[in-house]
Amino acid sequence: MTGDRAGNYRILHEADLRDYLAGLPDIRKLVGGEPASWPVTEVGDGNLNLVFIVKGARGGIAVKQALPYVRLVGESWPLPLSRAHYEYLALSRQAQLASGLVPAVLHHDDKLALTVMELLEPHIIMRKGLVAGTRYPRFASDVTTFMARTLFFTSDLALSAAEKKEGIAAFAGNHALCKITEDLIFTDPYRIAEQNRWTAPYLDGLAAALREDMELHVAISRLKLKFMASPEALLHGDLHTGSIMVTESQTRVIDPEFAFYGPIGFDVGAVLANLLMAYFASAGHERAPGERAAFEAWVLETVEQVWNEFARKFLDLWRGGAAGDAYPVALFAGEQGATRLEAERQAYMQRLFTDAVGFAAAKIIRRIFGLAHNIDFELIEDPRMRATSEARAVRLARAMMVEAGALPAVADITGAARKLRNWQPKLAAG
Repeated sequence: MTGDRAGNYRILHEADLRDYLAGLPDIRKLVGGEPASWPVTEVGDGNLNLVFIVKGARGGIAVKQALPYVRLVGESWPLPLSRAHYEYLALSRQAQLASGLVPAVLHHDDKLALTVMELLEPHIIMRKGLVAGTRYPRFASDVTTFMARTLFFTSDLALSAAEKKEGIAAFAGNHALCKITEDLIFTDPYRIAEQNRWTAPYLDGLAAALREDMELHVAISRLKLKFMASPEALLHGDLHTGSIMVTESQTRVIDPEFAFYGPIGFDVGAVLANLLMAYFASAGHERAPGERAAFEAWVLETVEQVWNEFARKFLDLWRGGAAGDAYPVALFAGEQGATRLEAERQAYMQRLFTDAVGFAAAKIIRRIFGLAHNIDFELIEDPRMRATSEARAVRLARAMMVEAGALPAVADITGAARKLRNWQPKLAAG
């Protein structure tokens, strides 16, 4: 497969892509009209790939092509094209498990590392909506259904040991994308790394403190080990608000190219982290004090809903006659067995919550001190205000990672965030 892909791959630009799509009868029929008239627009604003929108007389499509390097950095950072294959596998499995919550795949070309998908309109990237202060009433329900179903049904709680091992094997080759996570999230922000950046000079002292914080280094290393050594379920692997497209009534999860079998708490923590960052960034987008209070209250309510609804749905699936090889039913017969199994389910979910909180903290810190940042903070025009918002988020993140025992429930996390909303950190001179 690798040899074929390397020998036949080429980067498709607008004209090349139009010709390629014109040769696919089903796609040509769906788009409609003469291919020469199709507008092709490259809209990719992510870190890795090309993304095109193609429209015709009857409809539109989205086309994603992997580049042989990290787009954010350039050809000096090569990256396997095989990630497009794993993304296609993940989208296919997610569509089976969480129907209607991922874009429909219309065509996939492994050699070109290219996937054609339904065009999501009028959906926007959720992160852009959060920066604007938009509330999404369906989001918590939809994203928790997506996570509960995709994570539970690919875990040992639902699968036989053989099925689970086959799943792990199918995604084991996606290690280059895992390596990005291992470095950029769990290692680089805590050391001097060439690609690190932050809001300087205001956060220079905080960046230096992270590099000297041994308690934090132990905590992040434990999380890294968990990430590397715990293939609990098939993860999306990059489930942030830039990988979710929304309207007020619909949610679609996109871009699972980082998919692999890992710890369930990683996906859940990613969602929690991005909501918390949206909360802390909100102050920097105010035009008048307090104008975003209702939005900020909604964000913290959504943080709580995401965990509580995910936990409820995950447990309901487990209680609903799960046939996985873990926790064999024969070992928990009778009233005493049922009672003990339920206690074990609750203990499992508490461990999962602890994992999710730690991974959320890691996600927050990497977005402030690592390579790839996000627009929640980056679009705050005043650098001192941006640094203030970021420092508040980092203070919470450190507590979440190092003092997790003091934050045993999701309401403790949101309560701590609320207390930090107006905290004034000591910043380096600008």
